[in-house]
Amino acid sequence: MQITSLVLKDFRSYENRKFEFTPKVNVIVGKNAKGKTNIIEAVFFMVIGKSFRTSKEKDVIRWGQENGYIGGEFAKRYREIDIEMFFSDTRKKAVKIDSVGIRRIGELLGSVNAVFFSPDELRLIKNSPEERRRFMNIILSQTNKSYFYLLGRYEKVLANRNKLLKTSHDKQALIETIDIWNRALSDLAEKIYNERAKLIEELSPFAKKAQEYLSGGKENIEIVYKSSFDGEDYAKKMMKGLEKNLERDFKLGYTSVGIHRDEIDIFLNGVEVKNFGSQGQQRTVALSLKLAELEIIKERTGEEPLLLLDDVFSELDKDRRKKLLKFTSKAQTIITCTDFDEPDIECNIIRL
Repeated sequence: MQITSLVLKDFRSYENRKFEFTPKVNVIVGKNAKGKTNIIEAVFFMVIGKSFRTSKEKDVIRWGQENGYIGGEFAKRYREIDIEMFFSDTRKKAVKIDSVGIRRIGELLGSVNAVFFSPDELRLIKNSPEERRRFMNIILSQTNKSYFYLLGRYEKVLANRNKLLKTSHDKQALIETIDIWNRALSDLAEKIYNERAKLIEELSPFAKKAQEYLSGGKENIEIVYKSSFDGEDYAKKMMKGLEKNLERDFKLGYTSVGIHRDEIDIFLNGVEVKNFGSQGQQRTVALSLKLAELEIIKERTGEEPLLLLDDVFSELDKDRRKKLLKFTSKAQTIITCTDFDEPDIECNIIRL
């Protein structure tokens, strides 16, 4: 899979600009605040329908304008695909695939696939479990549309159960009415758990391979998926867990167990990276997970996803830069950096 061209109109810092890309390595070079990340953001927008920088879509419209636009031409193995997004400061964005409008963002997912990495992705290792759940959800939503809708249904049921917990004043009445939400939540949770557990099982050997490669064989990574309950008869166990924790949930006003509390534990040479790894180790582990994501998407879709690297080179020494590019040589790669001095690498350089 490749992106061949990108058009930005009144998007971030760009009034009207077209970029063309080659199938392998594309390097966008420019000083800070020149708009390098804006290009990566636009491509990512067309992959999952959201920005990695803001939740307010009108923020991407160029200052002083009412509307913005991004358009991308992509080449897949058996077809070409055009994606367009229209942004407005007064209404939600509109999305078209091959000139046909879509109603739900789920229709966009899987049209094109990409893996994004920047120095900020250290939050995948250091921050709360929500970041690691997001990591799983993005991979699964790109490779399995039904998962995206499944997750959406779970979140709606969870919101309804939490609303009931917050607004109920009679605990006995709550017990009589909450069972329907418990059952719905447990059935959906079991399906989500199975998808996540399968993903981590598939992901682990790829992450191990990437970590060994980047560390010169010195580091061994282990990824453990932790959930409120183990996999066998998950729905039944969750039902019992929800009933057991009802008193606690009633006091808290929210649901304290379920797949929305899941976690990934990551160990390096037997030591938990989040709490005991150095920043250099945490950075390499985050990169290994992203390289594993690249392999998983390829395996599940049959196509190489795009690799988007935003200012990653500034965090890596020369040896690891070369290793990274060699490891990802089959995928089309878009790199942003302030300077580029890799004479051995054949690439398309775009200067801003």
